[in-house]
Amino acid sequence: MSDKNSFNHEKIETHSFLMVVLIVLVIAIGGLVEIVPLFFQKSTTQPLQGVVPLNALQLAGRDVYVREGCYNCHSQMIRPFRSETLRYGHYSVAGEFVYDHPFQWGSKRTGPDLHRVGGKYSDDWHQTHLINPRDLVPESNMPAYPWLEKNLVDADALPNHLKALRTVGVPYTDEEIAKASNEVRGKTELTALIAYLQSLGRALK
Repeated sequence: MSDKNSFNHEKIETHSFLMVVLIVLVIAIGGLVEIVPLFFQKSTTQPLQGVVPLNALQLAGRDVYVREGCYNCHSQMIRPFRSETLRYGHYSVAGEFVYDHPFQWGSKRTGPDLHRVGGKYSDDWHQTHLINPRDLVPESNMPAYPWLEKNLVDADALPNHLKALRTVGVPYTDEEIAKASNEVRGKTELTALIAYLQSLGRALK
């Protein structure tokens, strides 16, 4: 019996293609066992009380946030470590991100975590900080974004964006989609980005 087992073990180790197939199979099974149950847990599929979809202006700001690569330096995931919860606040939970597609979790800490930034600073503070960060934080290495003050939000693109999000489960109504363009028309990308930042992390403190 031991000879047969050693032969099988040797056969797997000496045939790279067979070994790769078996490795992929094991990883796939392990992944399914860990991931599939999450689709049936309320803690990961139901929004926390107070969590609502972004409005049109906040959604436009989120698009600016992603386009400018803010996620490359700023995470929106506070990990359940004392050092992080003392600095940033309550750790992140899945119910806060049910309507976020894709969510902006991560572990990058070049800049502070932004998950609980909503309401922490005034709109004027954010405006000054985005136009020239060193006016408020002299040691900051964050680039300035002065063009956001001049660029207008693409109002005509918002309804289709809301429709796309509705197809993946975000409960936007026909009325919200219909009035999305008018809500952002004439608004700058700076205003939209600030609205998005001010919406972050307010449901759970």
